[in-house]
Amino acid sequence: EVQLVEFGGGLAQPGGSLMLSCAASGFTFGAYDMTWVRQAPGKGLEWVSNIKANGGSTSYADSVKGRFTISRDNAKNTLYLQMISLKPEDTAVYYCAKFQGGPDYWGQGTQVTVSS
Repeated sequence: EVQLVEFGGGLAQPGGSLMLSCAASGFTFGAYDMTWVRQAPGKGLEWVSNIKANGGSTSYADSVKGRFTISRDNAKNTLYLQMISLKPEDTAVYYCAKFQGGPDYWGQGTQVTVSS
């Protein structure tokens, strides 16, 4: 059974930082691209970032480029999202997802709130 569990959300001040983790199990983690997606209050899903299976290529939404860094440790079956220079508009539930042509398995999400 594919399982994805996100950790690391919480409250941060504007300009602050947070690191999200996503623990994966039930599939060969290192064989699949992975993605982060977020949903702000009252809004639809927004793609944040992708990373290739071997970690060799990443891509980012314009809204987070230069502030967020996606990475992975295939030996630990874990996906990461380092977030710096956080803005109130980054407030959202953040989901990690396994990516095969599109997101096919999702975690339960972790809340990130950016507020002073």
